[in-house]
Amino acid sequence: MIAPVRSLRLRLAAGAAGALVIALVVAGFGLALLFEHHTARRLAEDLDLDLRQLAGGLEVTPSGTLTLSRSPADPRFADPLSGLYWQVFGNDGTLLRSRSLWDTSLQLPTDRPRDGEVHQHRIVGPNGTELIAAERIVQIAKAPGGGALRLVVAADMTGVRAARDAFSLELIPALGLVAVVLALAGWVQIGLGLRPLSALSRGVAAVRNGIAPKLDSNVPREVQPLVDELNALLDAQARDLERARRRAADLAHGLKTPLAALAGDVERLVSRGEAEIAADIAGIAVVMRRHVDRELARIRVNPDPLQRARADVAAVTRLLVETLRRTPKGEPLAFEIAVPPAARAPIDADDLTELLGNLIDNAVRHAHTRVRIVWAEIEGGASLTVTDDGPGIAEADRLSVLKRGTRLDESTPGTGLGLAIAHDIVSAYGHTLDLDRADIGGLAVAIRFRPAVGTARSD
Repeated sequence: MIAPVRSLRLRLAAGAAGALVIALVVAGFGLALLFEHHTARRLAEDLDLDLRQLAGGLEVTPSGTLTLSRSPADPRFADPLSGLYWQVFGNDGTLLRSRSLWDTSLQLPTDRPRDGEVHQHRIVGPNGTELIAAERIVQIAKAPGGGALRLVVAADMTGVRAARDAFSLELIPALGLVAVVLALAGWVQIGLGLRPLSALSRGVAAVRNGIAPKLDSNVPREVQPLVDELNALLDAQARDLERARRRAADLAHGLKTPLAALAGDVERLVSRGEAEIAADIAGIAVVMRRHVDRELARIRVNPDPLQRARADVAAVTRLLVETLRRTPKGEPLAFEIAVPPAARAPIDADDLTELLGNLIDNAVRHAHTRVRIVWAEIEGGASLTVTDDGPGIAEADRLSVLKRGTRLDESTPGTGLGLAIAHDIVSAYGHTLDLDRADIGGLAVAIRFRPAVGTARSD
């Protein structure tokens, strides 16, 4: 089964080429037929002149014999089977004919023209050739059979057809040139016709890259309904996403109140001396709280499927570092920031703050002397790496810390959700997060941002 052509430009070009070929073939046949018709008409006009010369040369001798005192001027009438013939019929069967007919005669249709009329016929001549014949009735006094004579002049159509074939051969290059010009004009026309679709493609790319919030509605009428539907779809998607986030946030916040009440019950159980039961309930409450905290973090993530967001990485990093420097743990640390002012990440600014805040906070809690944040342009996108000179994480434990709030160091405060939340945010956007050993001794967390979707094909 032949696969369909997926290029609209090629489909239009193929359709235009097919129509062009058909049009030129029809035009070629039509012009050839018109040329043949015109040549045959000119030949018939010449035959009418020969017919007049033939009529002017007929005479009746005193003895009553019909003769031709002056033949038509064309010398081909004297050459046997030359393709140009004349013939005269009398009512009594008298027959005069040109030397070119030799020993044959012309067979005419049964119709007879009235006096002064000229009839034209297509008849069969010597050797089966097709002839065009001009016929008229001439009245000559004392002519045998009552004076009415039937005069015929005929010419071979072979010359007409040869002229038509020669014209057709000369017409082919001209039609080829016309085909080239029309093909180029058609290609330009297709390009102009598809230009609004190319502009629409660029508009969608601009929306995906955050350059424009919506598609430009200043488009041709034929494309306007599509643009309106796409803009309406963008609005509906934004409303649905915001509604879903609000509902999920309400649900997660609703769970926090019962958990707080459960913590109070645990304290009361401890005060009554039921420490074992209280410890079991407290453990369950901690697990539930971690789930709720993680879901709240996920809800706050605002992944845009159209990738319109472009966060200022340098500004977010600077704000977070200034905040953490004022904390007891962050104050003695040295922060090394290598993020250029032009760095932009394909992620919402709030989500980048949440993501980077968890990573830097985790690095601050485990670092001995310094934390490093580095932005780099890499093949196929960009990367943002947060490293510390702390104890790091063993390779066997790196996968587990990204799941369900696993804590490897119970001596430091926290929920164990920082890396897991960061992983959730990165995954929501389709980026990747990798853990590795830092060159300064601790943990290196690298975020690799996939490139923003921008270019779309126009064909």
